[in-house]
Amino acid sequence: MSKKEPYIIRQATQEEVESIAVEWAAKEGWNPGFYDTPCFYLTDPKGFFVGLLDEEPVSCISAVAYDQHFAFLGFYIVKPEYRGKGYGLKLWNTAMAYLQPRNIGLDGVVEQQANYKKSGFKFAYSNIRYEGTATSTAERFPELVPLSEVPFDEIVKYDAALFPASRSQFLHRWVKQPGSLALAALRDGKVKGYSVIRKCRTGYKIGPLFADTADLANKLFLALGNGIDPGSKIYLDIPEVNQIAVQLAENQGMKKVFGTARMYTKYQPDIDLNRVFGVTTFELG
Repeated sequence: MSKKEPYIIRQATQEEVESIAVEWAAKEGWNPGFYDTPCFYLTDPKGFFVGLLDEEPVSCISAVAYDQHFAFLGFYIVKPEYRGKGYGLKLWNTAMAYLQPRNIGLDGVVEQQANYKKSGFKFAYSNIRYEGTATSTAERFPELVPLSEVPFDEIVKYDAALFPASRSQFLHRWVKQPGSLALAALRDGKVKGYSVIRKCRTGYKIGPLFADTADLANKLFLALGNGIDPGSKIYLDIPEVNQIAVQLAENQGMKKVFGTARMYTKYQPDIDLNRVFGVTTFELG
């Protein structure tokens, strides 16, 4: 009788994504949203993995395949007491094998860039997390409407031009989660921007914040602030290459918290980052 392997890797259930990946991310200070799990898991139920040592969870990772061409890695965490023992690398290799031959993206902590490069990832640009305080405004913006008033297919089409893949499965839940506010910007009846703010372990995160112009992005930002309690912490993750977005955040009194390295295995997707004023999440892109 063969000896049982003490370290096994298998796909995680939705409950394990919540109790392991999301909870560990919270302990790492990544500040996940309260209702992220179903949005993430149902985008690709096969794309979440857990590593167990003698049946105890010691590592996790998400490897979400959006389609046959693009995927995103996130939630790569090994419990502190088990780091440096090879468990994370075995899990990483499993996730990478699952996603091949797609172009794979990730938002990695800057100090891990060298390790990601060993797996074929190339640096594209930096993302910066900004923290601020929500304020309300008496100003009204006739261009903005609740996202629910816009045909969902139009939102999906607009989003697909600013994300490396069409993600209707993800967006269907993301824009309707409890404790959130989603708005669209319209000009001549056409979608020219949209954004979502959601409740997180600490404060609220805005993401995505997509808009055709800085003016519309600023209006979406201000209007989202009206939907939450004044004084709440708010967070916005910005591609550093979009200096107008950086200026928007700093004009609102927001401060840098930390940064990530956006990297891809094959090529940087052809996206107009000047219209990306806030990325959706560091976990799923």
